[in-house]
Amino acid sequence: MPPISTTSDAPAATLPVRGTPSPWSLFLKGFLKHPAMVGSIIPSSAKLVRRMLAPVDWSATKLFVEYGPGVGTFSRAILDQMAPDAVYIAIDTNADFVRYLRQTIRDDRMRAVHGSAADVERIVADHGFTAADYVLSGLPFSTLPAGVGDAIADATARVIRPGGAFLVYQFAPKIAELLAPRFDAIDHSVEWWNIPPANLYWAHRAGD
Repeated sequence: MPPISTTSDAPAATLPVRGTPSPWSLFLKGFLKHPAMVGSIIPSSAKLVRRMLAPVDWSATKLFVEYGPGVGTFSRAILDQMAPDAVYIAIDTNADFVRYLRQTIRDDRMRAVHGSAADVERIVADHGFTAADYVLSGLPFSTLPAGVGDAIADATARVIRPGGAFLVYQFAPKIAELLAPRFDAIDHSVEWWNIPPANLYWAHRAGD
């Protein structure tokens, strides 16, 4: 089911759909069903969202990818800043979250995909791109099954264009050891205004 279309130069809008659960109840349900795949029991704070996206060069962004968009906490902020001709791919293994995003976010630049972040290269190619400018992830790398984190990190490093970046927010610092050998420079900070406080990483690929 494709996203509900609207004009792409307007702020991302939501459409209440009869029978659609509230984002809070859906997020809690997702955490209880798949705690290893959902990093927190509540969505990220608005301050974390702003800080995480602050380094993005939106004028040079044609493809933005997010792993684990959940109920769209970042989705609206991303779409509000993207160019009218840019594309946003949101990949989630939870079919409930994907269905919710398709039903509630009215923006034809968004592609909500039910799939694994480890398959990001295929997903990006399926949507007509050879690389992503930025990839964002809140997946809890410290609790992913053995080998999955490495597979996602490898695929992400390959799919990001030179000059692009992998933006990661985590509640445990394990991700640093995955990023270090795969990216050319890494910036780190902590956002205390979040429950729980989060480690923020911006892993950069060197430009051509």
